[in-house]
Amino acid sequence: MFPIRLHFLGTGTSTGVPQIGCHCAVCTSSDPRDTRLRTSALLETPQGSVLIDCGPDFRWQMLRLLRNHPHVPAIRAVLLTHEHYDHVGGLDDLRPYSSRQAVEVYADELCARHQRERMPYCFVENKYPGVPNLSLQVVQPGRSLEVCGMKLTPFQVLHGRLPILAWRNENRLAYITDLSYMPPEVLPQLHGVKTLIINALRHEPHGSHQTLFEALQLISEIQPRRAYLIHASHQIGLHAELSGQLPPHVMMAYDGLTIEV
Repeated sequence: MFPIRLHFLGTGTSTGVPQIGCHCAVCTSSDPRDTRLRTSALLETPQGSVLIDCGPDFRWQMLRLLRNHPHVPAIRAVLLTHEHYDHVGGLDDLRPYSSRQAVEVYADELCARHQRERMPYCFVENKYPGVPNLSLQVVQPGRSLEVCGMKLTPFQVLHGRLPILAWRNENRLAYITDLSYMPPEVLPQLHGVKTLIINALRHEPHGSHQTLFEALQLISEIQPRRAYLIHASHQIGLHAELSGQLPPHVMMAYDGLTIEV
């Protein structure tokens, strides 16, 4: 089993943190862990890197990552969770990675259709020079695929009323963002996962994202060895204060954090 490193490129919600025009304690914090770009992560393997979501902050996220980790392998594939702009708005910036070979982009049917509509210049037969070379692959929940030597399985959860994809790498890792409801039949598939990455937006209820309390409840049911919270808004509170209130095996992820999985 080869080593995999996960880099948290962004851990914030759709508005990012600080939120424009806000002067709350989190948005004015000098702690770099309270500055959150839109949620995305990168899986680094010996066979290449796999990006999970590609939001509008992607270019800056990669410049920052490569400054600190200059030997990260080139991105060979992208796993999309859903079609909302904060998760797909940076796909055009994949151009430097697709100049020699196509970057594989994996998505469900709805998300793939929206990308074809949003970026038609990438998916026509005769492309003009310089456009991103993307190969869009439609995946089915529950059907595993191999990407950069990893066995990856998409599974479906709900983001409000929208079915979206979460991703699992066997028992090493599960990555879930924008979840509001997990179907009961999905929960048993996550038992035994060692590292769980899951969203926690804020303390107050929200129509399409789970709260911190709901995330902790789900972590308690899944019982991973460790869990990392992502997709947080400024309403989640200060990183330093919140970290002291979490169970020992649950951590608030932050931009720039790297872990072994």
